Amino acid sequence: MKALVLAGGLGTRLRPFTETMPKQLMPIANQPVLEHVLTNIRALGVREICVVVGEWGPAIEARLGDGSRFGARITYLRQEQPLGLAHCVALARPFLGDDDFVMYLGDNVVESGVAELAEDFRNHRSDAHLAVARVTDPRAFGVAELDTEGRVLRLVEKPSRPRSDLALIGVYFFGPAIHRAVAAIRPSARGELEITDAVQRLVEGGARVTAGEYDGYWKDTGSVADLLDCNRRLLDALEGDVGIGTDGRSSLNGPVRLGPGATVVRSVINGPVVVGAGSLIEDCHIGPGTSIGSGCVLRGAELRNSIVLDGARVTGRSGGSGSLISDTAEVHLDTPPDAPPGAPGGQPNALAREVAP
Repeated sequence: MKALVLAGGLGTRLRPFTETMPKQLMPIANQPVLEHVLTNIRALGVREICVVVGEWGPAIEARLGDGSRFGARITYLRQEQPLGLAHCVALARPFLGDDDFVMYLGDNVVESGVAELAEDFRNHRSDAHLAVARVTDPRAFGVAELDTEGRVLRLVEKPSRPRSDLALIGVYFFGPAIHRAVAAIRPSARGELEITDAVQRLVEGGARVTAGEYDGYWKDTGSVADLLDCNRRLLDALEGDVGIGTDGRSSLNGPVRLGPGATVVRSVINGPVVVGAGSLIEDCHIGPGTSIGSGCVLRGAELRNSIVLDGARVTGRSGGSGSLISDTAEVHLDTPPDAPPGAPGGQPNALAREVAP
C-alpha cells in the first residue's frame, strides 16, 4: 500500500497565522498536524508517501525532508491550483500506479489512528473503503448512506437534508478502480474534481464500496477553536518529567515536558503542558492544556488552554485562556483590550483568541 497526503490547502480560516506558515504545520502538542498524519500512516507499514502541496510546498518539504526520519520515502507533487481532491488523485497517478493506497487529508487529526480501517479494507477487498463518523450536524460534511452490511449506497456532499449522520472524515482507502472513476468525472459547480463524485461513480458502476465507522476522537484543524481543542485532547495523553530544568524555586506539577535548554524561573506550571527547546518561562503561571513552542520568551504571563508558536514573546499578568499566539507576536496580556494594534500597550494583530469551553 502507498499513501497520498493532501497538504495544499491555504487555511483561510486561520488567517493571519497562515500568512506566515502553512496550516498543515500548525502545532498540536508541539508537533505539526502533518507529522501526526505521517505517524498514523507509518503505523500501517506504508513506506511510499506522496505529499501534494500548493504554494507552501517549500516550507512543508523543508520540515518533512525526504521522509527518512519517519522511516519512509516522501515524493512531493505541486498542485498549482486547488482543483479538488480527485484532481490530486489524477496528478499522483504515475506515483500510485495500480497499487492500493490510503488518501489522507493533511490537516486532520485522527487520534487513535486508522489501522483498523486499513485492516477492514484489506479484509473486504473493496474498491474503495471510506472512514466515516457520526456527527450531530451532517450538513457541513460529505455524507454516506449505507446498507445493513456496510456497503455505500450513496454519497452526498453537504446535503441540506441529510439522510444519514455518517460524515466522511478525510481518510479514504482505494484500489486501482478509482483511477477510471476519476478519469470519467467532470468538474463540479465550484470548478473542482470532487472525490465524492468519483466514489459515487464507483457505486453506480457496481464496484464494491464500503465504509468503516471511526468512533474515536477526530478533528479537522481548520479553525483556531479546533486547533485548541485538539491540543487539549492530545496533551491529556502526555507523559513528562517533572522538575527538570527549573531553578529550584519553581513548581512543576505533571505531566510537564520541557525541551532541551528550556528554562523555568520562579514559575508555576500545572500540566499537561509541553515547552519547546530553548524557551524561557519566567515569573509565569502556566495552566493545563498549554503548548509553548521553541525559542519563546514568557515573562509574568498567565496562560492556560493555549498554543504559543515558536519564537513568540509574551508578557503580562492578565489571564490568557484559549489563545493561539503567533510566531511573530510580541504580546502584552495586561494591556487595555480596546487599545489599537501596534499602539503602545496595544495587542498586535498576530494574537487571536478563542475562549475555551
